[in-house]
Amino acid sequence: MKRSELKAFLDHKVETYNTVDFIKDDPIQIPHQFSLKQDIEISGFLIATIAWGNRKSILNSGERLLKIMEHSPFDFIKNHEISDLKVCEGFVHRTFNAEDLQYFFTALKALYQKYNSLEDIFVKHQSAESLQTAIHHFKKEFMAFGCPKRTQKHISDPLKNSAAKRLNMMLRWFVRQDKNGVDFGIWQNLSPALLSCPLDVHTARVARKLGLLKRQQNDAKAVQELDKNLRKLDSNDPVKYDFALFGLGVYEGF
Repeated sequence: MKRSELKAFLDHKVETYNTVDFIKDDPIQIPHQFSLKQDIEISGFLIATIAWGNRKSILNSGERLLKIMEHSPFDFIKNHEISDLKVCEGFVHRTFNAEDLQYFFTALKALYQKYNSLEDIFVKHQSAESLQTAIHHFKKEFMAFGCPKRTQKHISDPLKNSAAKRLNMMLRWFVRQDKNGVDFGIWQNLSPALLSCPLDVHTARVARKLGLLKRQQNDAKAVQELDKNLRKLDSNDPVKYDFALFGLGVYEGF
């Protein structure tokens, strides 16, 4: 397939799947319950962190997280005391448990005492090529408050060759300017051109079938290869093709 034909095909699939109907079955529905920037950030970061496994299970766990935070994420993060963290007891989503959640709440409170928005961390550490180095520095800052060893695995590091699928998905949500109302575009000091495709088994499989990805491992090097090829199709909004690749893989069995 010629590049022009591939672009036309994928652009059509973006139009098919980048619609508000996408929200109802996707983890992005959790932050879509809010309008305040920090509420969206906190709920989005948390649901992205646990976004692996069955999608219904992810959404159920997301609703439990909102209940724990009394459906006011920013207010809870800013004002909770150590004694309030007892509400985390019993929470578990796959390998993410109450101890992990307690640390996440603690770290988020510390970061919001330093920054107005989590965006500030990524802006400070962005490079001209991508946001992958910024993810590395975000992890360093997030883990700097006495993070338990078991919790460190829940934030991936592209500089250690991780595809960092969940954080790249979160960045798509917050940075991408989306006229169709799926992605939020609330982080306006970062360019959508720097975003990387959230690489999972579905998007990787479809990307390989379409000749957009040759590398067999789903790792940081594969993300870089896919980024390069998607930017040839749209240099300003390359991760819009996440909708096409994901939709082709999950809904069409491409």
